[in-house]
Amino acid sequence: MAKKGQILICDDEEIMRDVLETILSGAGHKVDLAKTGEEAIEAYSQKLYDVVLMDVSMPGIGGLTALERLMAMDPEAVVLMVTAYATFDTAISAWEKGAAGVIRKPFQNEQIIALVAKGIKKRRKEEERQVLRQAMVRSVNREGFIGRSEIMENVFRLVERVAQARSTVLITGESGTGKELVAKAIHESSPRSESPFVAVNCSNIPSELLESELFGHTKGAFTGAVSAKKGLFEVADTGSIFLDEIGDLRPETQVRLLRVLQEREFTPVGDTTPVKVDVRIIAATNVDLKEAVRSGQFREDLYYRLSVVPIELPPLRERREDILPLAQFFIRKYSAENGRDITDSIRPDVLSLLESYNYPGNVRELENIVERAIVIAPSDEITVECLRPEVRDPELAFKMIADTEGVSSEIDLSRGVNFYDEVKRFEIDLIRRALDQTGGHQSRAARLLGLNATTLNSKIKSYNIRTLPASSTKF
Repeated sequence: MAKKGQILICDDEEIMRDVLETILSGAGHKVDLAKTGEEAIEAYSQKLYDVVLMDVSMPGIGGLTALERLMAMDPEAVVLMVTAYATFDTAISAWEKGAAGVIRKPFQNEQIIALVAKGIKKRRKEEERQVLRQAMVRSVNREGFIGRSEIMENVFRLVERVAQARSTVLITGESGTGKELVAKAIHESSPRSESPFVAVNCSNIPSELLESELFGHTKGAFTGAVSAKKGLFEVADTGSIFLDEIGDLRPETQVRLLRVLQEREFTPVGDTTPVKVDVRIIAATNVDLKEAVRSGQFREDLYYRLSVVPIELPPLRERREDILPLAQFFIRKYSAENGRDITDSIRPDVLSLLESYNYPGNVRELENIVERAIVIAPSDEITVECLRPEVRDPELAFKMIADTEGVSSEIDLSRGVNFYDEVKRFEIDLIRRALDQTGGHQSRAARLLGLNATTLNSKIKSYNIRTLPASSTKF
């Protein structure tokens, strides 16, 4: 049975419009009419049609020009050109501009019905492919963005809705909760998915170089600028830029970013000519930007521009039902990467320990724990002995606290304690001691603690630990 569709007929001759409408309405299609190319373009901007029948010769912009504009609006549009003067050149021009076919007047009713039916079939197949592509994108996104908890399902739904808009998004959450993964999911599910996704960690780039990285520079703009350089905003044009650790931006860079958000343009360092860009900004931070606004460290107007759509990612300890599917995903991932054949059916004793652990490093820490276990597993399954010591011994954190200088060795459990507060206090003390031993040098302190430098920097900011300038002491 032939599918029925929405048809738009555009012809300046009333009798021709009536004839085509009678033929296609009689075949069960819903038909709208336009007298000029301009009317057809306006109608198509309000509603997508399965097939458009467009007269070639019309006053105004003309059929071929209208065809060109329709294809610019919708590259998958199915447009059949109708003409009384079909020449080889006309047909070639129509096909080059994207027409699905050329119909010569006079025509047979059956010919029109058959060509329209073929056009509807073509249109529906493309729509099915689009739906399939979108479903595949969502599937890919969800593969690395895992969670069955209600709180994560809410995040998934919000990401899918936000992806279709162009509004700025501010992702908040502790270090290791997957903020960049969320940003990628938004981009890959959006109409910008074929354009670049550019990620920038604002805390990893020295502040004096950050503006050059973001906005580019001209030759000779500063010492060392031996040639002009395109900025990351320009690289991300028509796509998305992910600004991680946005709270680290210094005031003058905040001003320039605000201009990009307001005007959709920026000026490269050393230049006077603004550059226009169409970039979606997705920002992330693990610090309290509202508190930074109150303390004067972050611009209030920029905060509200960035947080049009806020997404908060919960720490892993608040969604423990997600630990099993995440661990299984990481087992499959790192088994393949390391040439191992480790089963993702996790033993009950191992799962119990994984679900009991606090995960101060969140999902990133769970990934690290599983990768290590995969590498050292003696057989085709992960055993308790493959887990890190602090995961195997739930009391180890308290033992470490008791053995740490500056923290009370006596924790009175009879009155009850807040486990997470004690762990936080322990982390702060460890970081302070490491910074003291390294003269304030964060990268050396990170090595002492076995942390990534970025993770340590994030914790210092999250806990608001005051640091001294790094000394030149050798260690």
